[in-house]
Amino acid sequence: MHFIILGILIIGVIYGPQLWARYTFNRYDKHQDHFPGTGGELARHLLNKFELQSVHLETTDKGDHYDPESRTVRLSPQYFNGKSLTAVAIAAHEVGHAVQHAQNHPMLNLRSRLVKTAVIAEKIGSLAIIAIPILTIITRAPSAGALMFIIAIASMLVSTLVHLVTLPVEWDASFSKALPVLKSGQYINDQEIAATKKILRAAALTYVAGSLASLLNLWRWLAILRRR
Repeated sequence: MHFIILGILIIGVIYGPQLWARYTFNRYDKHQDHFPGTGGELARHLLNKFELQSVHLETTDKGDHYDPESRTVRLSPQYFNGKSLTAVAIAAHEVGHAVQHAQNHPMLNLRSRLVKTAVIAEKIGSLAIIAIPILTIITRAPSAGALMFIIAIASMLVSTLVHLVTLPVEWDASFSKALPVLKSGQYINDQEIAATKKILRAAALTYVAGSLASLLNLWRWLAILRRR
């Protein structure tokens, strides 16, 4: 019974933030006639305002994000074409990442480097896991398998670091970049500030589920390593 309760709590902690973010986005994704433009139009306007005309803007079906490699802000069609508070907040949040990039934000730079490392580490880790039983059988030395296991754990650690570094980057994009410009530029009125904060908080915490899942997976493998 205790394991069932623990399992439910773990699932709630990991997937709760993601479900809450989705609920918050949907709650405020209602058409607002008083907005002068769509989320896409606001994003372009803000990019020009920050003299980031070279940053591209396009729609995507792979989730709203900023791509530092191609210097592109990508918004889902509903926010790119929508005139809702969610569309406005998400557009400003993603432009916030473009501003971070232009300002050479140290945590964003660190995340970009870690992402590249994580891709390589993931491939090495996968090969290491496959090699564990093969090396153990061929060499008949448990230490060889243990070495591969440690390499696999190290690759997971890199992925975990990516998630952890992402959190402050997202928070900065929401509350140090997007919210101030939305308020100072009067793109939202005073009655919309509280709701906008909720949307920006949800946008910043979108990666919490991935971070917690990554930490849980790392903890599980470390527990296995301790028993070896």
